[in-house]
Amino acid sequence: MYEKFYNFTGMPFQLTPDSRFFFGSKGHSRAISHLIYGLAQGEGFIIVTGEVGAGKTTLVERLWSELDRDTYTLAKINTTQVSSEDLFRLTMTAFGINSAGIDKATLLRDFEDMLRAYGTGGRRCLLVVDEAQNLSMPALEELRMLSNITIPGQPGLQTILLGQPQFRRKLASPDLDQLRQRVLASYHLGPLSDEETRAYIEYRLTAVGWHDNPVWTDGAFSAIFRYTSGIPRRINRLCSRVLLYGALEESGTITGPMVDSTADELQHDLEGAPMGRAAGLSSATMGASSGDELAAQIGQAISPLYAEDRTAMTGLVHRVQVLEETVARRERVFQRLMDVFSGFNATRREQ
Repeated sequence: MYEKFYNFTGMPFQLTPDSRFFFGSKGHSRAISHLIYGLAQGEGFIIVTGEVGAGKTTLVERLWSELDRDTYTLAKINTTQVSSEDLFRLTMTAFGINSAGIDKATLLRDFEDMLRAYGTGGRRCLLVVDEAQNLSMPALEELRMLSNITIPGQPGLQTILLGQPQFRRKLASPDLDQLRQRVLASYHLGPLSDEETRAYIEYRLTAVGWHDNPVWTDGAFSAIFRYTSGIPRRINRLCSRVLLYGALEESGTITGPMVDSTADELQHDLEGAPMGRAAGLSSATMGASSGDELAAQIGQAISPLYAEDRTAMTGLVHRVQVLEETVARRERVFQRLMDVFSGFNATRREQ
């Protein structure tokens, strides 16, 4: 909905990784450099770690978009909570080898034949394993054994492992010493800075035809960074909801308070409102009270419980007021959606 209201050519903050929206922050540019260096070695393992939503998958998508498709054959594995045997078969399937009902020895022979055929034709095989922190020790050892396969004059397979920070701790295990010796490049992808967060938002907006509609205030950018800590996926989720809020309110400006309200709404959606039993108010009472009346009633209800902690009581009252404002805004949003839906149906009937 909001992309039409603001005349965008697409969705700027979709969660699905897309190389078109790759933003070359300082950290992401360095990560790309490590990937390119590792690929130039033509063997072993390349490791990229980072927090959930830091952009690891988008990084590889960007790299793949720039590689020569006549030189590389890429296979991806995203499901890693599997046994070593299942991981082996997933790898075969990812490279197009039918593994159903075929014993492992035969599959290994077929895999070696494939690597040899590609190598003779000047192609290199690249395996990308996402969520590597979930791999068991036997599964990691299986990957190492596959990396040992060589064809005349060159290695047969190169592997990129993408994982969350805990994967680095797992990799430090003495049991994985042989695998560590085959790691040629490793990089930890950190969050965006405050300035990079703003540039990231503007970059993605510009990619879909944004021309200061809506206008984003400095306070809005600062609030986005404050709530997301510079993690790209969190930024995408919050910005998408903020733009929806702006479109439904028919606003040409995105402000800090709008981000605050949207972030609070997201928190309620994901975690629920931490009202607590101390409020002692029924839903009927909440529905009938104004903001000031509701705050007064809650203050009276919880005052004995918080006689020694006025700060906690004030914070709880504030959160209830915010919740009531959120409910009122959702009612406006619902009415707006119903108006749009009614207009759509009327147009269809006329056609």
